[in-house]
Amino acid sequence: MDQPSALTFSGLCAVGFMARLSYALARTPVLALFAAHLGAGPEAIGFCVAISTITGIFFKMPAGVLADVIGKVRTLFLGLAFFAFTPLAYLAVTSYAGLVVVRFFHGFATAIYGPVVMAVVVSLAGQRRGEMLSWFSSLTTIGTLLGAPLGGFLLTHLAREGQYHLGYFHLVYGMVAGCGMASLLLALWVLRGRWEAHGASRQKTISQVLDQFRQGVRELLTDRRIILTSNMEGVQNLSLGALEAFLPIYAVTVCGLSAFQAGLLWGVQVITTIIAKPIMGGVSDRYGRKPIIFWGMFLCAIPFALIPWFADFRVLLGLAAVFGLGEAVVTSSVAALVADFCREDNLGSAMGTFGTIFDVGHASGPILAGFLIGLWGGLDYRWPFAIIAGLLAAAALGFRIGVDTAVKS
Repeated sequence: MDQPSALTFSGLCAVGFMARLSYALARTPVLALFAAHLGAGPEAIGFCVAISTITGIFFKMPAGVLADVIGKVRTLFLGLAFFAFTPLAYLAVTSYAGLVVVRFFHGFATAIYGPVVMAVVVSLAGQRRGEMLSWFSSLTTIGTLLGAPLGGFLLTHLAREGQYHLGYFHLVYGMVAGCGMASLLLALWVLRGRWEAHGASRQKTISQVLDQFRQGVRELLTDRRIILTSNMEGVQNLSLGALEAFLPIYAVTVCGLSAFQAGLLWGVQVITTIIAKPIMGGVSDRYGRKPIIFWGMFLCAIPFALIPWFADFRVLLGLAAVFGLGEAVVTSSVAALVADFCREDNLGSAMGTFGTIFDVGHASGPILAGFLIGLWGGLDYRWPFAIIAGLLAAAALGFRIGVDTAVKS
């Protein structure tokens, strides 16, 4: 990247950090506690947490196509506006139904922002897209990591006697709005003068814009290379979602570890991914992405399958770290390869498709793992984890054969 692009990229990382901090602060553990305070039961709490992901499943691809029609930067600001202004609605929430409605609309923040900011980063990165996407992901993930403990600390500090009041939650969500507003204002400064010139787009009729929208969707859905590559992220996130939901339960109920040790297992996986991702992104830029994605899936599958065979904390810590490395290997290359396969004017659409498959995989992981574990009586995790590991391996083989065939044809 040239120097102006490098400065813009650094600014985008700061924007992403604040946006992700805002969203994570709104989500864990504050959201579940807020829903419980409003009288929600376990099933209702789970639905409230999941509703924003459902927004992403249905609207990430349309948001990406919209970016190709009206411009990536304009669409990026639309997503940041949801980060900035939607949290203000939490301040008026006094019922569970109201909380669900606000969560649904808050989901538009990541549904619009997520795929579009990746397209903007790809446009700035040039030939270093794998490395730059990985740096962006790792740096913004730090905001996600800080959001959860910050939210827990604020509620703990406010509720000194363990009693929560509605005003406490409103205060936290006021901070959520402040962080979201900061990301929008920072973006206005970072991207000043970079509004795309889309005079031709403004002169189009509604019918022409809709035709361009439909054409973008059709081209993406019929490109087998993009679908197969995006599927790698979806399947990898299926295993990640399963591990996120059931590794703590396995560690505490089966292995007899403490909740703190269970948290460390998850923490070492996340930290390994954050550290390794930019390195692996650079490797994929230099040596090619397809072999890295293929072998990275096995680097996820093997430790995932081995986890329920061990109860020793140190062994589990090592397996979690290897899984985190595998996640870094796969995710550092998938989005970049999707970008390699598509035209510049379809970049937003491609990132939207990628994001939709990502959300479907992440949401499906806990559901599939819970179903399989239930089949084996709730205590034997070996076969359920082996089946999911087998899905990772099968997806890797399908990717290698399918993408090579599509390229040759």
